[in-house]
Amino acid sequence: MPTAIKIENLSKQYRLGLVGTGTLSHDLKRWWTINILGKEDPYLKIGEINDRAAKSKSDYVWALKDINLEIKQGEVLGIIGKNGAGKSTLLKILSRVTKPSTGNIYYNGRIASLLEVGTGFHPEMTGRENIFMNGSIMGMNKKEINRKLDEIIDFAGIERYIDTPVKRYSSGMTVRLGFSIAAHLEPDILVVDEVLAVGDAEFQKKAIGKMQDVSKGNGRTVLFVSHNMAAVKDLCNHSVLLENGQVFKTGLTQNVIEYYLHQSKTTVTTQQWKDINIAPGDKDIKIRQLKIINENRQTLTFVNINQTFGIYIEYEVLNEIPYFLLGMNLFNIAGVHIFTTHDNNKYLSGTNVKKGLYSTVIWIPSNLLQDGDYMISVAAMRYNPFEILFHVYELLRIHIIDSMHSETRNIDYNRNLPGLIRPKLNWEKTKYHK
Repeated sequence: MPTAIKIENLSKQYRLGLVGTGTLSHDLKRWWTINILGKEDPYLKIGEINDRAAKSKSDYVWALKDINLEIKQGEVLGIIGKNGAGKSTLLKILSRVTKPSTGNIYYNGRIASLLEVGTGFHPEMTGRENIFMNGSIMGMNKKEINRKLDEIIDFAGIERYIDTPVKRYSSGMTVRLGFSIAAHLEPDILVVDEVLAVGDAEFQKKAIGKMQDVSKGNGRTVLFVSHNMAAVKDLCNHSVLLENGQVFKTGLTQNVIEYYLHQSKTTVTTQQWKDINIAPGDKDIKIRQLKIINENRQTLTFVNINQTFGIYIEYEVLNEIPYFLLGMNLFNIAGVHIFTTHDNNKYLSGTNVKKGLYSTVIWIPSNLLQDGDYMISVAAMRYNPFEILFHVYELLRIHIIDSMHSETRNIDYNRNLPGLIRPKLNWEKTKYHK
């Protein structure tokens, strides 16, 4: 089978901690990205081990180092790894959004990518105009784009707003249109980052089905980054595990995921970001601290199955902004979504949130979850229209144990009970007399 992408000795280096980056254009871009867009400094790296909390001993950090990969035509390749492993940097280089420091990439065909929300869109142009602009960039003529136009609009589900400027779209609408354009304009290589998580569950399922169709039906290549191991397993035949900017393992998806999950069982029950520039969030909201606590507000290193525990979130609102809701998602170690919860103070809708430091605690009742390992992500959103402001994965990892003294302990059943949750429920038993 012919090669779609060949990567040779690819590396990406960033310089750490400088205010000036050497040119006026770089300084302007840095200021715009941090202060206006609220995103990470494009010239700042996150530490020698690509850990946002780590202290670097050098002014230079390798986001990627000596990547060598050969991706065959028609292959669906999953790219997995922890936050800061280099996944998004690799996709940005493959999508020609940024250049590598060293190394070469050889492509066979046209590339379409869906990375950050809004990438590739002109905000002042309508959805329809952006479809034609993206098609032209990919080398398609007007007739070819017109042939796909109705399919793109229908798949995105935004027919009513197709002639509205994209700047008025919610993040979910923008992602739906972006994916629909990328998937329907017949690219030879489709690159999709975790941005799909911004869409609703129904659209995510629809998008994964479309990626399967693109690869199986048309022999096109798909590169897919996700923290959802179940989605990677369903979609990808082969996967790559990145760690600290390097290829750590490649092979069949099942084997790579099993290895990743086995090595990912380290618990992280507290995190704090003192430097607001690297704190997760967006330009208006920054998460400053997360920790797992007991009912006495003490930090826990693990949780007993029969113990009520809280997820403490401290966040800073940098500017007065319209009201938003915080949400929390719980995943098991396989990446299966267990549940979502969010602040339900909808009576505050329509008001503004003042600048300042806030905290909230999400209390999880005892005897609800299975024993095992779980990952916690945090999101911020608005309704009317629904919009996800940000969603950050794997911020905490917790271990829940079934202790010797638990009332629900499996005494005669020496393995995990089936099911995603394990609630302790009240049973009412009655004996009838004849």
